This record gives sequence, structure tokens and C-alpha cells, in this order.
Amino acid sequence: MGTTINYSIAGDKTQNLNVTQKLGLTLASISLFILLLTWLTGLTLTPNWLFLGILLFGFSAGPVLYAIGTYKGLPAGIKNNGVYFNSLTNRGALGWIGAIILTLFYVCLYWYGDWFGDGTGAKGANEGTVALFDPLSQILRGKPADKWFLYGTFYTIAIVFLGVKFMYKYRKNRYHFIRTVVVMFSQLVLAYMLPYILEGLNANSGGYYSLNPVNSWPLNSDFLTGSRIDARIAPENQPLGVGYMVWGIILFLVVTPFVTYLVGKRWYCSWFCGCGGLAETAGDSFRHLSDKSIKAWKIERWLVHSVMVFVMLMTVAVMYSYFAKSEFKLMMYFPAWVGYSLLFGLLGLAVLLFLFLYIKGKGKSRNFMLVAAVISMVMIVSMLLSYLGNNSQAFGVSSNTIKKGYGFFIGAIFSGIVGVGFYPLLGNRVWCRFGCPMAGYMGIIQRFKSRFRITTNGGQCISCGNCSTYCEQGIDVRAYAQKGQNIVRAACVGCGVCTSVCPRGVLKLENGPEEGRVNDNPIIIGHNGHPTLRM
Repeated sequence: MGTTINYSIAGDKTQNLNVTQKLGLTLASISLFILLLTWLTGLTLTPNWLFLGILLFGFSAGPVLYAIGTYKGLPAGIKNNGVYFNSLTNRGALGWIGAIILTLFYVCLYWYGDWFGDGTGAKGANEGTVALFDPLSQILRGKPADKWFLYGTFYTIAIVFLGVKFMYKYRKNRYHFIRTVVVMFSQLVLAYMLPYILEGLNANSGGYYSLNPVNSWPLNSDFLTGSRIDARIAPENQPLGVGYMVWGIILFLVVTPFVTYLVGKRWYCSWFCGCGGLAETAGDSFRHLSDKSIKAWKIERWLVHSVMVFVMLMTVAVMYSYFAKSEFKLMMYFPAWVGYSLLFGLLGLAVLLFLFLYIKGKGKSRNFMLVAAVISMVMIVSMLLSYLGNNSQAFGVSSNTIKKGYGFFIGAIFSGIVGVGFYPLLGNRVWCRFGCPMAGYMGIIQRFKSRFRITTNGGQCISCGNCSTYCEQGIDVRAYAQKGQNIVRAACVGCGVCTSVCPRGVLKLENGPEEGRVNDNPIIIGHNGHPTLRM
């Protein structure tokens, strides 16, 4: 009987699954079967609490058991062996199937909620998949489930239990362990348990508004729309409503720029944000699929800043129309002219800030600041003309139309369908990199006014390329490391994986003085292949 010897340094990826891995896959497959059965057929399984328990247990224990079976007993170090040979993680057949299922899930979630059985039964009762979640919803918020409760529960399970998988995989790294614990806490407690418990206590009985304390504008694009403002100041929602409104403004104007100055945008994108939390846990297996090309970098810069302009345009438009009404609930705090003054004042400050960054900046990136200043000036002029002409629409177009356009193209298609549905095809940070306005806002601060950087010890770099391969933001980290150049990029979310996969300890996340933070081209690689120091 012949034997086949595998000489691969990474090991034999064709070997059979062990018992623990098989058990994990079996549990997850049972839960997936229940989900697809109720989703695609509309079948209502009873007793719902029993099948809900099976569903949640399978999706929770399955990934954890699979991770234990995969990484138990392995030596220290991150194991990404075979990712380019796995059909799920190399854009193979399983990857395409996964992308199609995720995309269909989001399409049904946004536009065809009845496919999940949301209120399709007699007298508005739930059927199908949503009906399974009625017992849990009754416990947390005292009413039947809906499609958004279903989605929030799945989202939280993915972050928490795939977060456990992530921690077990990176268990030798203290930074990743602590970061993942914070991500799991933020999603489970701040984004899931707290809002639903407060909802069960009638915290938003006077109108709906987000009860997630870390969901900041502009990521939470509805924060400053008229209906959300009215809900927060409704008498039934006091004192919590006004508290959330004040905190939301402080979070955007004070907390975000200050903390980003201290530690970079990683505090939000990799520690507290739900989108980033899902990317770091459920999307960890796909981080190597990000596009590292210069073309992608150019598209990234124009696209993410265009979304920032879009959300700013939408917010100004809806707030202008809100103040233009003869009566609005915020009138009990200040008259309309104060609201108009705030809009003009904030846009004026934005113009001054962009011009300041343009003057202080270097290279081509400063041109974006000049474009932003010009756009802000155009918005001010357009608003002024509308105000002088007693026009209730700031830019000559219905603010509701702008809001719906943003919700459809950015809120649904970009952040949901493309941002998560395309994980197996485009990587785990498509939304964060190309579309998130919050990431763009903090990226500007991180690039021009922050203490954060990734330092490099170029003399130790062996150009293996691990750092660039596993950068989920598509940054060519190796190019910086080869030159011994600090990495100061607006896109960097400080996940720290590049430092972890480096076999030579070349990279390090640091916070330090701004002086010398940007050291452009300290080492030049000549045509003869020899490095020379720039004098």
C-alpha cells in the first residue's frame, strides 16, 4: 500500500475533518435548515420556543466547536493556512452560494418582509421565521417579534459567537482578545439588550428613535431627521429622549474628534461599531479578498467622500425643511431662525475647517479638502437663495426625495446588500472602506490631526507580503514596511492584524507625538535594488 507524503510547510489542507469540526458543522447545518425551511416555505414550526432554541443553539455552538476543532493544539501564531484553496474563501462555488444567500436575505429584509412571515398571519400575527422569535421578543420587549428583531438577533449571534471563534484563533494576542471582548459587549449590551429592554419599558412610546448609544451620525443618517427629532423631544419619551439627543450631538462633535485624535479611528471602527464588529468577527475569513490595487484606492477616496457629501446634503435638506414648517416640536426650545442660524453656522465652520486642512495638508490628498470647501460653499449659497425666496426646500428638490434616495442607495443597497452580502466576494470591509460616512469623517481627522500611526522597522522586513494580504482595508502595508515608512492612512481601522501576521515584528500600532508622524519616503529602493537613505 502506497503512501502520499505532503511536503507543504502549511500542512495538508485536504485532510479529513475531525470529530469536533464535524459536530460543529452538523449543528450549524441543522440551524441553517430550519432557517431556510421557514424562510422559503413560510412554514410555522410549533412549539416555536423549541425550534428557536435549536436554531440559536446550532448557530451559536456550531462555530465555536468548529473553531476548537480547527485551532486546538496548534502552536502560537495566526493560522490562515489554505484560505486560497478553500471554495468558501477563494471566491469559489461555496463563496458564490454564500453571497447569493446573504444577498437574498437582505433583499427580503428590506423589501419583502412577508417572506419571513412578518405580520402575515390572522390579525397581524407572525408566521414562518419571524414567528420563531416571538418568545424571545416577548421576554426582552414585551411584544411579538418583527423582521428587524429577527435581523438584530442574527446579527448579534454572528458577532458574539463568531467573536468567540475569532478570540480562540487569535488567543495568543492580547490586543485582539481585549478588542473582541469590547466588540462583543458593544453589540450584545449597547446595541441589542439595552435598546430592546428600554423599548419594553416604553422608552420610545412617543415615536421611534434609535436607542443604541454608540450609533452616531452620520452613520445613523436618520439622527437629525424631523421624525426622529420630534420623537426625542416628545413628552412621553422624557427625560431619555432629550438625553439621547444631547448625547448624540456631543458624540459627533466632541467625543469622536477628541478620541480619534488620541487613538485614531480604531476606537470606533474596530471596537464599538456594529458594522466593524461584524466585519472583524463574521468577516474575518474573508479579509484577504480586499482589493489592494491603486485603482481601488482612487475609487475608495472619491466614493467614501461622495457618500459623506450625500449624507451631509440629505441632513441639511431635511433639517431646513423641518425648520421651514409653520409648527415643529423643537419650537418649544428655540424659534426657526435659531435653527437656520445653526445650519448656516455649521456649514460655515465646515468651509473654514476644510480650507484650514487644505492649507496645512500635503500632496494630492489636500485637493479633497478644497473640493469639500467648494461644495459646502455651494450648499450655503443654495440655502441662502431658498431662504430669501421663502422656499421650503433647501436645494430645489424635495428633502423627502433626497432622504429616500439616500436610504435606498446607501442605507440598503450599499451598506446591506453589498456591504455584507458580498463578504465572500469582495472582502469584509467593503462598506467600511468605500461607503461609511462615519469612517470617512474620522479618516480625515486620523490623516491630518491624530497621534495614531503604524510604525515600521524596515530593516527587519523580508517582503513576505502577509501584512498586505490580510489588510481588510486594501492598504499595501508591505510597500510602507519596505521603506521603513510610518503608515498614516485615512482608511486604516487599526485592527492590528497586519502586526499579528508579520513573522518579523516589523509593524507596531502606536500613539505618539504628531511631530514626525508622517515620514514620507525615508528609504528609496533604487533601480539596482539597493536601498539608500534620503538625506
